[in-house]
Order: sequence, then C-alpha cells, then structure tokens
Amino acid sequence: SFSSDEVIRKRLLIDGDGAGDDRRINLLVKSFIKWCNSGSQEEGYFQYQRMLSTLSQCEFSMGKTLLVYDMNLREMENYEKIYKDIENSIAAAHEKISECKKQILQAKRIRKNRQEYDALAKVIQHHPDRHETLKQLEALGKELQHLSHIKENVEDKLELRRKQFHVLLSTIHELQQTLENDEKLSEAEESQETQMETETKQ
Repeated sequence: SFSSDEVIRKRLLIDGDGAGDDRRINLLVKSFIKWCNSGSQEEGYFQYQRMLSTLSQCEFSMGKTLLVYDMNLREMENYEKIYKDIENSIAAAHEKISECKKQILQAKRIRKNRQEYDALAKVIQHHPDRHETLKQLEALGKELQHLSHIKENVEDKLELRRKQFHVLLSTIHELQQTLENDEKLSEAEESQETQMETETKQ
C-alpha cells in the first residue's frame, strides 16, 4: 500500500488547479485497496474497471492541464511579442519626440531670424534706398568736382595776384631807390653851388 507521504505528494503534484484531482486520487487509492482485498473475481473486476475510469479521468485532467499550460505558454509568447511591440513603439515615440524637439528648435531659430529680419527691415525703411543714395552720391560728386574747379581757379588767381604784388613791390623798391638817388644828387648839387658862391665872394 501507498504511504501517507506518497499520497500527499501525489495529491500536490496532480491537484494543481483544484479541479477535484485529490478526490479522484483518493477514490483511486480506495479502489486499489479494495481491488487488492477483493475476495471474488467479480468484485475484483468491478474495482479494476473503477480504477481504469478514475485513471482516465486523471489523464483527462492532466491533458486539460497540459493544454492550459500550452495555452499559457502561447499567451506568454504573445505577451512577450506585445511587450516587444510596446518597447519598439516607445523607442519610436522617443525618436519622434527627439525629432519634434529638433523641429521646435529649428522653428525657434527661424522665428528668431524672422524677428531679426523684421527689425533690420524696419531700420532699412528709415534710410533712403540704394538708387536714391547713388543719385545723391553722384550729385555730391559733381558738386565736389565743381568746387575743385573753383578752388583751382582761386589758387590760379592767388598765384597771379602774388606775382603782381611781387612786381609792384619791386617797382616800389626801384622807385624808392630812384628817389633816394635824386635826393643825393640834389644835395650834392646844392653843396657845389654853395662852395662856388663862397669862392666868388672871396
């Protein structure tokens, strides 16, 4: 006969889901004990059939358990696939977020550039355009050229007046020398006349 420890161990191994396997094992043990102690052949055959029926139920229960186990394995594989898909989705979401951040930074730079462009455009609007500036520069160039001609004419006139003034000073100096010479001659003549008069009186 089975020991109580073996019976308990079998019950723990078989009755995993609480579907009545422990009751069937008890029934199987009792049937086996009765079969061993059966007196008549008819009673032994009845207990034998009863044990076969109980074994069939246990095999069916075990088959069902194996099916549930296989189903659980497939579910785990399915969950792993779903988990991987979720991980891939999360990774793709992170990449998308990173790309969006880059786009946001680019949009901020574009906005900043546009603001700076608008500010420069406002500053430029307060100044004359290039065509008008070129016209003003051309007019200033012509005026500068005209003033340059006037300056050259003035310098020529100044040079002429300097030369004329130099000639005038030379003429004045010559005239002054002539006057001084005339005075000296007059004084010499007067001195001679005075001497002649003195000699006559003697």
